[in-house]
Formats: sequence, C-alpha cells, structure tokens
Amino acid sequence: MEFETSKQDGFVVLKVKGRMDAVTAPEFEAKCGEFIDAGDTAFVVDLSGLEYISSAGLRSILATAKKLKAKDGKLVFANLAGMVQEVFSISGFTAMFKVFDTIDDAVAKG
Repeated sequence: MEFETSKQDGFVVLKVKGRMDAVTAPEFEAKCGEFIDAGDTAFVVDLSGLEYISSAGLRSILATAKKLKAKDGKLVFANLAGMVQEVFSISGFTAMFKVFDTIDDAVAKG
C-alpha cells in the first residue's frame, strides 16, 4: 500500500493506493496515528487508488475513527469506486461515515 499526504483547509488529505488487507491495514492505522499524535484531527481519505479492502482494512478504519472521536475529530472519505464502494455499502460504512465524490467536496462539506 502506498500513501500520498497533503493538507487542505485544515484537513489531512491521505490518498491510499493499492490493497488494504490484513498485511497492509496496520500501515494505514499507523500512518493516521502519526498525524493524530501530531495534533491533526480532520482527515479526508481518498480511496480512488484503492483496489481492494478486506475486513482487516475496515477494522483499521474503525480503530482510526475511534481515536479521532476521542479527540472530537473527523474522518471522511472521497472517491470511492468499484469493489471498495461496494464493500463500504454492504458493511454499512456509507451510513457511518460521510462519503463524497471529490476531495474538494469532502473538505468543503466534511
């Protein structure tokens, strides 16, 4: 899994590429944890480059959301497509998290 990070209007924008599974999910959690520990509490996760997500990936998202909730933070998602969008829908993540079509929308409305 690869990450590309930037900041936009107070949000950490984290672009995730590759696969989020049992092997790589801890990397996602650790990467978010670095920013949370540094004081960042607003995240837009761009999943346009994510090809696959497993239940381990979903668990790492929930763990990150729990850390952010304790700090009154926010976690929103952008650019879901294909299998990843389907998994988010089936698992109920689209009801739990705000999902936007673009990063700009996520930053503006997140």
